[in-house]
Amino acid sequence: MVDLSNLNRTKIDLEEEIAWIQTGVKLGQLYYEIANKSSTLAFPGGLYPTVGSGGHISGGGLGTLMRKYGIAADNVLDARVMDANGETLDRESMGEDLFWAIRGGGGASFCVILAWKLKLVRVPEKLTVFTVRRKFEPENLHLLQKWQKTAHKVSKDLFIRILLQTAPKNDTSLEKLVAVGYNGLFLGPADEFVSYMDKIFPEFDLKIEDCFSPPAGNYSCSDKPCIKKECFQVPWIKSVLYFAGKKLDDPPEILLQQRVNKHSYSKGTSDFLKSPIPDEGWKMIHDMFNSGDHQMMIMDPLGGKIDEIWEDEIPFPHRKGNLFNVQYLKYWEVNTKNESSKHIKWMRNLHKKMKPYVAQSPRTAYVNYKDLDLGRNDENCSYIRAKIWGEKYFKGNFKRLARVKGKVDPDNFFRNEQSIPVLL
Repeated sequence: MVDLSNLNRTKIDLEEEIAWIQTGVKLGQLYYEIANKSSTLAFPGGLYPTVGSGGHISGGGLGTLMRKYGIAADNVLDARVMDANGETLDRESMGEDLFWAIRGGGGASFCVILAWKLKLVRVPEKLTVFTVRRKFEPENLHLLQKWQKTAHKVSKDLFIRILLQTAPKNDTSLEKLVAVGYNGLFLGPADEFVSYMDKIFPEFDLKIEDCFSPPAGNYSCSDKPCIKKECFQVPWIKSVLYFAGKKLDDPPEILLQQRVNKHSYSKGTSDFLKSPIPDEGWKMIHDMFNSGDHQMMIMDPLGGKIDEIWEDEIPFPHRKGNLFNVQYLKYWEVNTKNESSKHIKWMRNLHKKMKPYVAQSPRTAYVNYKDLDLGRNDENCSYIRAKIWGEKYFKGNFKRLARVKGKVDPDNFFRNEQSIPVLL
């Protein structure tokens, strides 16, 4: 393991609209540094400020701007790496094969990534962030079904994901409800956003005053979810705070804070879906959420710019034909064998029951949501064994990744449970 945390310098070039960042830079620092120089430039990376840029970008990098500008790895122009021989290389000296591989294939299989040259993207001075919350009621799935059929086809300026979570039914009851949040970003001011949403999602009942008033809800909380809808017109850096779960009046410097270890434990995995989940699938999900505690399901819409890029342009292959990505998460705080086994069993059961509704042949997954249940390398890191998990992450690009590995690291110096194997 190599600690890159002290490689944390950034250089923003406003004239060229690029950034050089060392790979110890976390996403929060990157966004902070960009916003310090410009209110109309951004980078299409992930939502969580404590995530390191090296691994995030080398695995692809999903985020709120991906429907407009592609994923993070789509916006890499150059890199500095150190190979297994200790040589430092740039795009020209490493060659296009290795440069292709580290943009979505997971850099840790090939080299140590030292720095990225990133293309910055333009955003308006005023954006709109919002969340609309509803009870997840299996007898009334109209809105969920509409989201599934709509969210990947709407304007590239709109990103609207859903979050499923359990919560107490009310302040006095031990009963749970499953809540669904429609959570998103619009690249434009609130008046344009409200006008557009009135056409595509009038069910949200969003008004212009909602975006300049305290969130609407039942503050006695006798009927959860407590806050039914919220909407804010903000600059881009405030949208970063919003999706990071911060307060909008927090100073941007909060993005520079180090991660606090809360000593919680988790199990996660992922899927890509090529067709909407039918009613019986949603009812199964509702039943599963009612049978467990502290779980979450996040569904990100694809489409837009992602559809316009060929699936072999970089190793990230989940392009046209994929409607959305789903991430499953399960948390617990006491790490005894029995407690951990209970939660892991729940997650594996949900993943198994989702099989009829997700992409098949192969059942695909996102490498940045790494899951060793999908398979792991054997002692010899054989290509045949690695295909079990490798084609889930990379589909037809896995073979090319293995050939690049054989070319740049034939002795398999860079290896782990799910590193790319050598194919000569």
